[in-house]
Amino acid sequence: MKIAKENIEVKMEIPGAVIRQRTDFGDATGLGKISGEYFSLSKGVDTTPLFMGLEGNLCQCPHWGYLLKGQLTTTDSKGLKEIVNANDLFYWPSGHNVLVNEDAEIIMFSPQQQHSHVINHMIEKTKS
Repeated sequence: MKIAKENIEVKMEIPGAVIRQRTDFGDATGLGKISGEYFSLSKGVDTTPLFMGLEGNLCQCPHWGYLLKGQLTTTDSKGLKEIVNANDLFYWPSGHNVLVNEDAEIIMFSPQQQHSHVINHMIEKTKS
């Protein structure tokens, strides 16, 4: 699920401030500590080979984030694709891969324990 900034409801607007809110943007129930992450990714990066060996060969961690620049395509466990563009907020549930269409800068928030496991798995894959 992603949403462009322009499509996030303006809840309050006063001189010098605009507050937008998208409610029900994913569920963090029972996920424990959250990590804040900043990813810089080059065009062509594909997580598919890095996730091989994880359940379903997919990232098994949900993420909430904002794409600062670039473009990504996510593919979920059912094969559904979603394009995320610069200035989109996004929520990726567990069970996804990512392909970088244009150099990208991403801010993400993820369940710390789950995503550390995925990152460590990716590190091991790059050593092979």
